[in-house]
Amino acid sequence: MIRTLVVGLGNMGRSHALAYHRNPAFEIVGLVNRSAPVLDPALTGYEVTQDFHAALDRLKPDLVSIATYSDSHADFAVAAMEAGAHVFVEKPLATTVEDARRVADCAARTGRKVVVGYILRHHPSWQRLIAEARAMGGPYVFRLNLNQQSKGPTWEVHKALMQTTPPIVDCGVHYVDVMLQIAGKQAVEVRGMGLRMTEEIAADMYNYGHFQVLFEDGSLGWYEAGWGPMMSDTAFFVKDVVSPKGAVSIRMPESARSDDIETHTKTSLLRVHHVGAPDQDISMTDEPGHQDLCEREAAFVARAIAEDIDLSRHMREAVESLAICLAADASVRTGRPVNLKEAPWAP
Repeated sequence: MIRTLVVGLGNMGRSHALAYHRNPAFEIVGLVNRSAPVLDPALTGYEVTQDFHAALDRLKPDLVSIATYSDSHADFAVAAMEAGAHVFVEKPLATTVEDARRVADCAARTGRKVVVGYILRHHPSWQRLIAEARAMGGPYVFRLNLNQQSKGPTWEVHKALMQTTPPIVDCGVHYVDVMLQIAGKQAVEVRGMGLRMTEEIAADMYNYGHFQVLFEDGSLGWYEAGWGPMMSDTAFFVKDVVSPKGAVSIRMPESARSDDIETHTKTSLLRVHHVGAPDQDISMTDEPGHQDLCEREAAFVARAIAEDIDLSRHMREAVESLAICLAADASVRTGRPVNLKEAPWAP
């Protein structure tokens, strides 16, 4: 079995821990959290400690699963690999491109596996959307967003995340990754805009932003993300890929709410539109939920280790999608487009 240390027990960390608990390929040897966590009853039998480095040294895990705040991802991942462990790390991989590359370089040097938490890669509906869009051929227009009318505990989590990472980076990496998989081309320029809409966050942070990314074949993408109690629940979930031959779209029911975590991954149905032909609706009502997806992700981690799967491309794409989102953040802050071919930290 894969001896696993789970670090960070917030929403995603708890879900990953449950996935390891339920999968016989894993044995959880410890849990790490800075404060006393609220645990699922299934996890209460495991030891919980506060010191990651002490737990890493004492427990000597085969795998470290990292779901802490973004600014600790790179340091924890590198420390785990240097100690001989493989790594699962939630997105974003890091808060700078330099740190993301440091993780990728360490993985290459040590031969350890690193899987980044791009959960949509394990989602059958998103896999189908990507396949349908690629079959149509580009150039493409990508229209993607995920706004969250967060309040109460979720708003507190979002404010904590925004101490280091704006929404267009934290969520944006998922959807830029989808754009890259479909376009199959390099991004060349990013243009971003953002706005601080609350005094509850730092003066140099913004809780709403959107950006445009231009690709070398002329494809262009738009992504929008906003967090907070002021955000609208209207058109909060737009997932649309357009090509000269038609479009592929995710359609959500009218009852969908932006503060429901299942809404962030469930798709209801795909609508495939071909020019001059009737639309085709593909039902996705039996698709996996959030916890099921975490369990699929865990199963992939186990396979990557057992079968020695080459993850070098996965790492390159994780660094590239992060670089594009960080370029968008730089554009927001400077008011100028970022030429990805000229930026010193370009993908």
